[in-house]
Amino acid sequence: MKIQVKEVENNKDLEAFIKYPMNLYKNNPYYVPPIINDEKQSMSKEHNPIFREAEASYFLAYKGDQIVGRIAAIINWKEVKEQGKSKMRFGWFDTIDDIEVTKALLAKVAEIGKSHQLDYMEGPVGFSNLDKAGLLTKGFDKLATMVGLYNESYYMEHFEKLGFETSSEWTEFSLPAPKVLPEKVVKFNKIIQERYKLRELKFKKTKELLPFVDEMFDLLDKTYSSLETYVPIADYQIEHYKNKYIPFINPDYVNVIVDENNKMVAFAITMPSYSKALQKANGKLFPFGWYHLLKANRKNDSAAFYLIGVDPKLQGKGVTALIFSAMYETFKRNNIKYLETNPELVGNDNVQVLWKPYNPVNHKRRKTFRKDI
Repeated sequence: MKIQVKEVENNKDLEAFIKYPMNLYKNNPYYVPPIINDEKQSMSKEHNPIFREAEASYFLAYKGDQIVGRIAAIINWKEVKEQGKSKMRFGWFDTIDDIEVTKALLAKVAEIGKSHQLDYMEGPVGFSNLDKAGLLTKGFDKLATMVGLYNESYYMEHFEKLGFETSSEWTEFSLPAPKVLPEKVVKFNKIIQERYKLRELKFKKTKELLPFVDEMFDLLDKTYSSLETYVPIADYQIEHYKNKYIPFINPDYVNVIVDENNKMVAFAITMPSYSKALQKANGKLFPFGWYHLLKANRKNDSAAFYLIGVDPKLQGKGVTALIFSAMYETFKRNNIKYLETNPELVGNDNVQVLWKPYNPVNHKRRKTFRKDI
């Protein structure tokens, strides 16, 4: 049957675009659906300030009247013009196991890239570095997290057969929450605290945390700016993500380390695992989605790491051990038994050194794929 690729042109199409993977993975126990309204807002030029510097088109693939795939074609003009990366991005990619569907969807991305004289395309990625990225290449039988994409193994096979090559690669770990910290770690932490005159800040309420959010994003920029894939975060993006996500963060799961001048040198944001709650919510906060998320926030034995930043001046000097020890106290207070990291670029040893003393298991990997156009 002939494959037709049509651009999303109205709200009905957009709803179908967002819900497509929810239908594709309806009976898959590892897929975690997003909140539908959140997806709509992130794709809205009115609500997402990323569109000040980016543009996107969304496409659905059809066989007859049945949707068989989707893709977003994205250009981040800040990346193209300021960083000199002649890149056509693509994301929100999902398809049935038919390489011809994949080929047809990617052809649309290439077509747009050529029309703007761009040199190559890469994905799956989002509008910016704060969006989900990376095709799952290991861990198809593991529950997805709120910040990770999920897909079947045939996606990777399609890209490889179509001549795409690996661009970036991430790794993820699972590990048991330590029941006690080794005595040598406790002694080492005390030495580091005294040597660099560091201390931990603790938060009980979200309003106590808000004054530090801008500093967190600044530290995030410093931490990852040396990585090839990183695109600096604009101030208006910070404001957007602050308003969107901070109200949902449990302040007890935010750990901040400051120096003697109260300047932030490290931070970590972890959260109770919302994966099972999001599965129960099935894309909707109402009428019962809020209840499942609230329950997961209050009572949970699993936690996931989301953001970690360490001042480059103190990387490799033991501050990572200090921030993990602060997180350990959080996990202990909240009866957390199991931990899962967020995707970390392979070779990013400054972050991965956090987990090494605690027997981590590399349970997931993911990649972006690129091809000249």
